[in-house]
Amino acid sequence: MIFYLYLALSVTTASAVLLSRGRRTMHAIGSLFYVVQALFAAWLLFGGGSGTSAGTIFAFDTTGTLFFLLLVIVSFWVFTHSEPYLSECAPTQTRSYFSLLLLLTTAITGAYFASNLAVTWIFLEATTLCSGGIIYHRRTAQTLEAAWKYVFVCSTGIAMAYLGILLLAGATRCESLSYDTVANVIAQSNPLYLKTACLLILCGYSCKMELFPLYTVGVDANFAAPSPASALISTGLVNAGFVALLRLYRLMARTEIFPWVRSVLLVVGVLSLLVGALFLRRTNNYKRFLSYSTVENMGIAAIGLGVGGVGVWAAVFHVVCHTFIKSSLFLQMAVVRQVYNGYRINRLGDYIRINRIGAIGLLAGMVVVLAFPPSPLFLSELMILGEAIAAGKWWLVGTMLLLLCIVIYSFCLRVLRLCYQPNQDELHPSKADRALSWSALSLLFVAMILGLWQPAVLRDIIDRIATL
Repeated sequence: MIFYLYLALSVTTASAVLLSRGRRTMHAIGSLFYVVQALFAAWLLFGGGSGTSAGTIFAFDTTGTLFFLLLVIVSFWVFTHSEPYLSECAPTQTRSYFSLLLLLTTAITGAYFASNLAVTWIFLEATTLCSGGIIYHRRTAQTLEAAWKYVFVCSTGIAMAYLGILLLAGATRCESLSYDTVANVIAQSNPLYLKTACLLILCGYSCKMELFPLYTVGVDANFAAPSPASALISTGLVNAGFVALLRLYRLMARTEIFPWVRSVLLVVGVLSLLVGALFLRRTNNYKRFLSYSTVENMGIAAIGLGVGGVGVWAAVFHVVCHTFIKSSLFLQMAVVRQVYNGYRINRLGDYIRINRIGAIGLLAGMVVVLAFPPSPLFLSELMILGEAIAAGKWWLVGTMLLLLCIVIYSFCLRVLRLCYQPNQDELHPSKADRALSWSALSLLFVAMILGLWQPAVLRDIIDRIATL
């Protein structure tokens, strides 16, 4: 009952933003939305909500609770940074943007807590509609094309996932599509049907997790959407795809095809890492650049699931820490746009002089996202490589190290160019809002703390999530 009340209040407050007349009213309603999120989070943590269920379609397990807490933090930061970012936009555009942002947060929450394959699918499709509206925020021909492309490709991917879910239901002959019901009978299902269903669902949800083969739609979405919204799409929405894939992974762990599933994830992870490494060097736009970094990091998470063992723990930890790191970088990039009014890599420079705090945030973010200590990604990648070595997968170790070297070179080259190379003469940089840079940097500090010290409660939570 409490979750349905939460959904009703969240949707109502998000919709009320469309009816607000002034910016002050709109921001007050948005703040009320996050009060609802905080109260629900408090109920999960302290009110006995964790481990319970709401009917047969929602369950408040450890996985959903952890990623919901991350979502609330990132979404609130995105909301706060969006206010100055959209200060010059028309009121109609601003109301639409904030309403869709809050609805997207609600839809992602539903995907986190869904305990039914079909309900997960429904909420992920809802995120497509919300994201499409956010992408079209600027009302230009370019953003219209990006929005339609996003809706079309995501709908195609979601349709593929739906076919996979139908095939899985037919293979297991379940009357209910709840994860617990399917888990109880999936071991007796036809292996060929299970393999086909797994491939369809994995390919379909790859558009949300930004994995090979449908990673391109996420890159285009982040390119067209406002930078603060890109921070939510590249973390909260990507995490929704990861949670959906992790739940499927747990189901397949009960079947005889599980070694095959892990091999498929290794292939998908390596191909995603390859795509990210190659396009990081080729792209000429900083937002696309950060998006390909997301593809690369999700590829590493998929490899962690593929190697199994401690790699599953490392994959979950990797995604958790990536949430703080990538949201920080996208929010820093929003400040870069305010300064230069663009993201062209070959034109921007001298950022260290214009906004020293922002440049430090980007340089520190570069170090952390490339998994140099004290980055938490150093721990997760080291654990994945260690598990691959223990399994004798030397081809995987060599491939990962080679591609990661390319990633390091490309990332250092581009970020150092932004901070230190001279500006184009025709550019006239504006004054930076250093308070926003400090705010974005605070998320990076959290990630660095996790690289030095992992609280026992966090390790215990990830232990429970990674237990198959």
